[in-house]
Amino acid sequence: MVNPMRGEVEVVLDGRAHVARLTLGALAELEHQLGAASLMDLAGRFEAGRFSSRDVLAVLVAGLRGGGWQGRAEDLLSVEIDGGPVGAGRAAAELLARAFRIAA
Repeated sequence: MVNPMRGEVEVVLDGRAHVARLTLGALAELEHQLGAASLMDLAGRFEAGRFSSRDVLAVLVAGLRGGGWQGRAEDLLSVEIDGGPVGAGRAAAELLARAFRIAA
């Protein structure tokens, strides 16, 4: 069970649910990997709909690792992600949104 207040998102890979969360370390890895000028630049790509499938996979990998997953980026190329490409994009966008959510 995921905890949205902690920034967690459920990602289902080959029918198995995983917790994904963009920790500070995962965000730093993601920023470096995608060559984003800043995390806000990366979030802006998603808000403006200017993201690529590579961006989606990178966000998912970073989030899954932040949630404790031990896989590699290559592993996501051969699994079925629940919801297909649209579901993957939604999960990535939700991870970014929850990572930048300011708790009241």
